[in-house]
Amino acid sequence: MWSETYRQVLDRLRQEPLCWVQIDQTQGSAPREAGAWMAVFAEQVFGTIGGGHLEWQAIDQARQLLARWRTEGGQAEEVTHRYALGPSLGQCCGGAVGLRFAFFEQGRQEQLRPLLPIPDACVALFGAGHVGYALVRILSSLPYRVIWVDSRDAIFPEQEQIGVQCEYSDPVQGAVQDLPPQSQVLIMSFSHAEDLEIVAQCLRRQRLQGDLPYIGLIGSKTKWATFRRRLRERGFSDEELAHVTCPIGVPGIDGKEPEVIAVAVAAQLLQNRGSRAMA
Repeated sequence: MWSETYRQVLDRLRQEPLCWVQIDQTQGSAPREAGAWMAVFAEQVFGTIGGGHLEWQAIDQARQLLARWRTEGGQAEEVTHRYALGPSLGQCCGGAVGLRFAFFEQGRQEQLRPLLPIPDACVALFGAGHVGYALVRILSSLPYRVIWVDSRDAIFPEQEQIGVQCEYSDPVQGAVQDLPPQSQVLIMSFSHAEDLEIVAQCLRRQRLQGDLPYIGLIGSKTKWATFRRRLRERGFSDEELAHVTCPIGVPGIDGKEPEVIAVAVAAQLLQNRGSRAMA
């Protein structure tokens, strides 16, 4: 799944060559991790390796190399540089980074695609309503693979289909069994009846496989109290039901506008992901 930034890079490469700058290694404190990248064109830059003087110097170096490679023609070799993050760069991180500079000729998108990182963290979003749409716009700019599911086949906006994996599923809960392991699940369909079936199917999977670390349900405490009663009647224990987060979103963010809810929910997903990484 390519985010909007990846798509812009590939589209631009159809028109002109680029210098790909990637952090190969870090030592001590550094502004970004190994693997962080930016795509430098003659007049545009996509991505970031951390900003500041390091990035400015790297962009200048990349454009010098780009100009040299374009005039020399032939096969351009990769270049590596090590930068100490000290006074000479106007930075006080105290560490060092190794950068790799690689040249890609115009029209060579197939050579660049393997370098574009595919996020391994997955969010499965059930529901293509107003909040779902707002969430997809945010999540597509974050390090997530997004699977967007709805029982209405024609509901997905055409412009979003490039950045996410849109799945039509009827019944909608049937898509739960095919989700990648460790998916974070968000449930916000147009129907409370659908929501209930998706939650139940997620809990069944969690009972058998234990591989859905976050199950979030949009709604009020009253909605969750009703769901909890119905799910208990289906045989789910209080311990199992405690795995469901409802309402969703970090506390303290007020407002019911779809965009406000989406920001709060995306922040909670990132919190949950960070806590799992430290566990």
